[in-house]
Amino acid sequence: MTATADPLNDRDARVHALLEGTEARALLILSAAGDDPDRSWFTAPAKLGETLVVVPAGGAARLGFVTPMERDEAAATGLDLLTPEALDVARWSRDAQGAGAFLADLAAQALRLSGVAAGRIALGGRLPFGTAREVLTVLEREGWSFVSAAEPLLRARKRKSAAEIHELRRVNKVVERAFRRVAALLAAATARAGELWLEGERLRVGRLKSEVAVLFASAGLDQPRGNILAPAEEGGVPHTSGTPDRVLLPRETLIVDLFPRGWLFSDCTRTFCVGEAPERVVRAHRDVLAALKLAHALARPGARGWDLQERICAHFAESAHPTPISSPGTVSGYVHGLGHGVGLELHEFPSFKKDAGLEGELEVGDVLTLEPGLYEPGADGYGVRLEDLVCLGADGAETLTRIPYDLDPSAWDSAAHP
Repeated sequence: MTATADPLNDRDARVHALLEGTEARALLILSAAGDDPDRSWFTAPAKLGETLVVVPAGGAARLGFVTPMERDEAAATGLDLLTPEALDVARWSRDAQGAGAFLADLAAQALRLSGVAAGRIALGGRLPFGTAREVLTVLEREGWSFVSAAEPLLRARKRKSAAEIHELRRVNKVVERAFRRVAALLAAATARAGELWLEGERLRVGRLKSEVAVLFASAGLDQPRGNILAPAEEGGVPHTSGTPDRVLLPRETLIVDLFPRGWLFSDCTRTFCVGEAPERVVRAHRDVLAALKLAHALARPGARGWDLQERICAHFAESAHPTPISSPGTVSGYVHGLGHGVGLELHEFPSFKKDAGLEGELEVGDVLTLEPGLYEPGADGYGVRLEDLVCLGADGAETLTRIPYDLDPSAWDSAAHP
């Protein structure tokens, strides 16, 4: 099954709906950082520094850039361009008092060139607080007022375009290779004096992290949020990243959660155990895998993220595992939400929260994780989590990352894709 998504140019329609909803004359995105997700929705995969985007109501998006050294990257976006000359960058660089005033002058010039008269503007982008405050102060003196576009842009980005899904497939092919590399290293390890050894030395978490980093870098992916390779009790606390010097042991769990980025993020988790897994780990893995399969069946257009969370909590409660619903605040058992949207940010819409509005409804073109897990913190603890990245089509969820679920890494060579 192949998911159907909106064509790329549907972005314009979503932006104009955003402007109608906010009663704004234009969308203005001011960006200081190259990985600003608000800006990247218009410009990725181009690599740009300080820029701005203006979308007038009823008009096309325009990209303003401040240095001619970025003219080729700017042109690669396909947007109408506001050049440094048109923006009068030399003048503002000479006359502006401070970074905020400079950016405010650029923004005012870009709005004027785009035919936007003083009035209400929907403002997006990620700026340092002091800079943003100075920009708003200067522009308000010139007659503009502002409404935040942060939440509306998240909603607009929720459903992925065909180009975005193509990029997610590309990134996930690399993620598959990384997981198979980790599985192969674990399968090749041998037990010696109660520790795992590989190639004449103790196998440490840091060795696996280095292998993953090299593989991702060779494919042009980065890890701005790091990764998780957390053994035993470290894996019993869901967001513990794993101590690099930690020596891996037989019969302990190892949660591997990888979330690299091309121009979009990916996110996938598997749990390994070298040697004969303890019965409690086998049982936890069985229950988590059953929960994941149930979540796949429930993830359909029109469902709500919170409804899925409730069903998974009920599933775990049937096996006597604490959950956030049966035992609020629990740190053992099932302790977190079932999933989250993925795209230009690692966590975005759709939402699985109870009080989510329209952003909590699943629809065709959504890309999201399904990640049930069970945890036992403490000295003798463990963690088991399985996470798939899926794209919703009209008839349900397509798994984008096609790798086995087996605990035993030596089974991965012969395991069929899920």
